[in-house]
Amino acid sequence: MENKPVKPTTKLRKSATASAASPSRVQLAPERWVDVAIDVLAREGIAGLRVEVLAKRCGVTKGSFYWHFKDRQALLDAVLEHWKKGRILDIEKTTSVASGKERDQLHYAIEVYGASRNRKGMSIELAVRDWARHDPQAAAIVESVDLYRLDCTRKLFVASGMSDAEAKSRSLLLYACVFGLSLMHYDHFDSNLPDLKKRIAERIISD
Repeated sequence: MENKPVKPTTKLRKSATASAASPSRVQLAPERWVDVAIDVLAREGIAGLRVEVLAKRCGVTKGSFYWHFKDRQALLDAVLEHWKKGRILDIEKTTSVASGKERDQLHYAIEVYGASRNRKGMSIELAVRDWARHDPQAAAIVESVDLYRLDCTRKLFVASGMSDAEAKSRSLLLYACVFGLSLMHYDHFDSNLPDLKKRIAERIISD
């Protein structure tokens, strides 16, 4: 006599479906952990990056974290790498230009970096730099980004006709200016801030 397959009951089918869905629900992608970590970093600084805190924010157990990361340091490494890649892409986008347009691009760089930044972006930037004050690895990452940033604008100044020595000083001056502006409150310093910033840019870029 042929044995016919027994259909699972509704209860068993639901149980099997729930079991199949469970891993995807609790095992977040590593990119999600990094995104949440950066959000916490911006709000609470490096001290806030604890596995328990992140797991709670994600609504999962710590086991989900260790599915992707060996330990907390592995996550910190991933956060730094994510920040570095983002800054490098931003720098390249801001300083890449066709030959003959270098001065225009320098003006553009000053305009972009000197503009008011979103609060979260500034919080992340400040948190990473504060982290670098106490951690050699973070300091090395921040330094590599800053040196790359300075060298990209140095090349623009050289291509526009300046000596290498002069280009280095102008590049450092450019970023000292725009980063300083991003930290200062000067809305009421001058009645025509756009014109003031334009004159500053001309002083930095002109021969």
